[in-house]
Amino acid sequence: MTGLPGFTVEIDQNPYLPAGGRDVSAIITVTAEESGDTDTPPSTGSAAAPGAGNAEIIIIDCSGSMDYPPTKMTEARAATAAAIDVIHDGTSFAVVAGTSTSWPVYPSDGSMAVADNRTRSEAKAALRQLRASGGTAIGQWLRLAHQIFSSSPATLRHAILLTDGKNQHETPEELAAAISLCEGVFRCDCRGVGTDWEVAELRKISTALLGTVDIVVDPAGLAADFEAMMSEAMSKQLPDVLLRVWTPQQAALKFIKQVAPAIDDLTSRRLASGAQAGDYPTGAWAPGESRDYHVSVAVNPANLGQEMLAARVSLVASSAEGQQVLGQGLIRVTWTDDEALSTRINSRVAGYTGQAELAAAIAEGLEANKRGDEEVATARLGRAVALAHEAGNEETARLLASVVDVVDEATGTVRLKKRVDAAAEMALDTRSTKTVRVRKG
Repeated sequence: MTGLPGFTVEIDQNPYLPAGGRDVSAIITVTAEESGDTDTPPSTGSAAAPGAGNAEIIIIDCSGSMDYPPTKMTEARAATAAAIDVIHDGTSFAVVAGTSTSWPVYPSDGSMAVADNRTRSEAKAALRQLRASGGTAIGQWLRLAHQIFSSSPATLRHAILLTDGKNQHETPEELAAAISLCEGVFRCDCRGVGTDWEVAELRKISTALLGTVDIVVDPAGLAADFEAMMSEAMSKQLPDVLLRVWTPQQAALKFIKQVAPAIDDLTSRRLASGAQAGDYPTGAWAPGESRDYHVSVAVNPANLGQEMLAARVSLVASSAEGQQVLGQGLIRVTWTDDEALSTRINSRVAGYTGQAELAAAIAEGLEANKRGDEEVATARLGRAVALAHEAGNEETARLLASVVDVVDEATGTVRLKKRVDAAAEMALDTRSTKTVRVRKG
């Protein structure tokens, strides 16, 4: 056996269906077990100790717009330096600059340095030479990061990408090709500073590369955000975990979504892994980390009283011994004529279904507002207000109140604000998929 930590897999569902019932929904809570002594180097194939097996690249937008105002470039350099200070000793790292092209800032030969006091000092000295000039071609930045990461044997690869503008100096197809190239090679957290960048553009990157996207309105907030992102990256110890879902021949998976800490539909990312089974990427995990997934399965109806295994959910990771199952849970269903059982609503399934609807309502409302359809925008954002109130999602409710005037939050009665601050609208957009954890009961 390897030293890979295990996962606990808990299933929340109503296991009863009425006669002829087909649809089965369950919330799968997956928790990585706490590792032991992380100061001891792990054995081959085990989770990495802090610094070992990690690689980090920080990608900084150095286009001309980063000089307007000049504090953007100044704060970007300071934030990168702050992130470098958080990197654990022994971690491979590099800094990349991007305009309409890209180049390695440190190490300047396009390799990766190993973090220690000397290399951190050298990297921060190199940062001080950066100046803003030129255009924006984010695909070029990602390609250089891919090239640098590919030279590293590290298994936990993570990047931070900062921009303040739109991807104006390459085609959408070129950016899409670069994202595809990087998919599965490294994770990437994206940040936009100011309000002149496109949320949808960075979301495409962060979603494909299993990262996050957010806005930093004031450049002065970059350092704290970079420190937090790097600290989170340093906590990851288990790379490339797959969520494997097997269904019997009498059943078919309808969808699988991560629903906490944020909504991410994984359904289209299925990789076949044997008869009736598919693998879905979850990225890297930290010890003790917990996430929730919503699994929906369609089954062929059976006789009353008959029990059926609707799906088996497993956590799978690669080790020196090949693929290893680190945890498993079973979704079962029984047909009954007892209406009290078959009509019972599982609170966690209902809670996360509502929060998925909340995210969709925000996206639809903001899109309608952009195209000038005030009627649809008011209706969808009003629905979002009611759903946020119902879910107790105070952060999303606060963000919604910055783009609509709330008349009655319980009924979702709202009026569109005459003037909406661009930063407020972008913050609502970027954070709309964040959820409130639905507890048992």
